[in-house]
Amino acid sequence: MIDDEGGQLGILSIAAALAAAAEQGLDLVEVSPGAQPPVCRIMDYGKYKYQQAKRASEAKKKQVRVELKEVKMRPKTDEHDFQFKVKHARRFLEEGNKVKLTIMFRGRENAHPERGMLQLEKAVEALKDIGQVESRPNKMGRFMSMVLGPIKK
Repeated sequence: MIDDEGGQLGILSIAAALAAAAEQGLDLVEVSPGAQPPVCRIMDYGKYKYQQAKRASEAKKKQVRVELKEVKMRPKTDEHDFQFKVKHARRFLEEGNKVKLTIMFRGRENAHPERGMLQLEKAVEALKDIGQVESRPNKMGRFMSMVLGPIKK
């Protein structure tokens, strides 16, 4: 048995351990049930649970969430508009988020997926200093998309 300051009290019977905990106005908590004999500790269990919750919330605050941001274009997107979209993708990557580049095809544009592929390759080239390809371009229906992730430093 361990007291509330961390000092060892030795091996006690359950009744004696409960009496010692009640005398101090604290709880008797089984710390290591698998040990021979089981290890118990005298502590304020409510305070212990509160401190654990505080530590968990602090760890959660420091956790970084990576979001997937999408940038949509067309195969015929003009140069200025393309640069505008690339600038947004660059900002997303700098913030630590992943970027999904999507090319939308309409009507006869579906017959020329290579034009969409050129747009994606051009975007990857423009973002190669800050982003890396995580999934190669794949075409599903009238959309072709790929995912870029920030380069880890």
